[in-house]
Amino acid sequence: MGIRMWRDTWSVRRARAVVLVTAAVGLLVRMLIAAAKPGPADVRIFQGFAKAITVYGPIRIYEQPLPGLPVYNHPPLAGWMLLGLNELAELGIPFGTLIRSPASVADFFCALVVFEIVRRRGSLRTAVACGVGVALSPVLIATSGYHGNTDAVAITFALAAGYLLADRKAPLAAGVTAALSISVKFIPVVVIPALFVVALRGGRPVFVRFTAGFTALVALVWGPVLVTVPANLKENVLEYAGGNYRLWGLVRFADVLGLPESFIAFIRGEGHFLFVLICVAVGVWLAWVRPAQLPVVVAVTMGLLLLLSTASALQYLTWAAAAMFVIGLWEGLAYNCLLGWTAVLGYHGRSAVRWSETVLQLGAAGWFVLAIGLVAGVRKILAAPPAVPSSPSVERASLTAPRASQPSGFAGN
Repeated sequence: MGIRMWRDTWSVRRARAVVLVTAAVGLLVRMLIAAAKPGPADVRIFQGFAKAITVYGPIRIYEQPLPGLPVYNHPPLAGWMLLGLNELAELGIPFGTLIRSPASVADFFCALVVFEIVRRRGSLRTAVACGVGVALSPVLIATSGYHGNTDAVAITFALAAGYLLADRKAPLAAGVTAALSISVKFIPVVVIPALFVVALRGGRPVFVRFTAGFTALVALVWGPVLVTVPANLKENVLEYAGGNYRLWGLVRFADVLGLPESFIAFIRGEGHFLFVLICVAVGVWLAWVRPAQLPVVVAVTMGLLLLLSTASALQYLTWAAAAMFVIGLWEGLAYNCLLGWTAVLGYHGRSAVRWSETVLQLGAAGWFVLAIGLVAGVRKILAAPPAVPSSPSVERASLTAPRASQPSGFAGN
């Protein structure tokens, strides 16, 4: 038994090393792209935001008109990040490279997080393949290395929060990480209720620690803005519905089918919040019935948000890139290969927000691939044993039972 456990541990260490090295290679590729390519208009927009923040500060920035720039719709932590990046730029480091560094570094850690999540729910080989898939994902390389928005950072924190709470039994760290996810970009707010549900099911100590970590970080980061410019924060960030482009998903299909403009206006306006509530409801339900599968629930919820999104931009494809590998290897490969092609062609076009007919068709096909993958994800979650993650003995049984017939060297534990 001791020899077998040593072999299993050694196998996990070697597998983790493979993912770590591949993630480092992926990070290098992203940073080389960031250093060599000017990037889309967002790079220059972020630079404009950073310069404005040095003048007005990361709190008062929300109430400024910012001529020549779009609305500043980023959560408070992004402002402090831009302030720091601008200080580094003053030292001579190109801002275009700096602004794409956080997302690129986030992808490095996301590959490791996905590996750890998958190895607890499948074979070690599959976990390695999924971790490597995230590291070398053409979607993530294009959106993080070339585009450089903060989507990848938020998604990494969201997946890490689910992993820390359900798999590592670290509710305090999970609460802090969950708060960080919505403080960088607000989109992971759809998974926060599911995280609280699992914390509640874990018992009072778990819930108290998770809530304390979440509340403390939110108070620290959001508190000053909420006290100073609450109305501007609400309008710019909390109620932001995306751009008016018709490139992806429900709005794209409605446009192609010639549906009334009033319907399109509704789903982009008040209907937008209905779709958000659907994502929240699905996540809460899945978290309640299968709390031990929380990381997969987070992945499905973020993928569903992209599926139902009434806004469209190439960097939004990040929302489901790593998540689909959490759901399954083949789902991840199908999504990342097809929509990676979409992203690469889209960024090579005249504008990242003006897609060619080919890119539009690839995006439509990718939407259906995403939908199929999400159905598979829900089925996998419901097929798992309904164990509460706060009970170590039950969790060990739920993790080891499906892999009892696998070779000892390829069973993650």
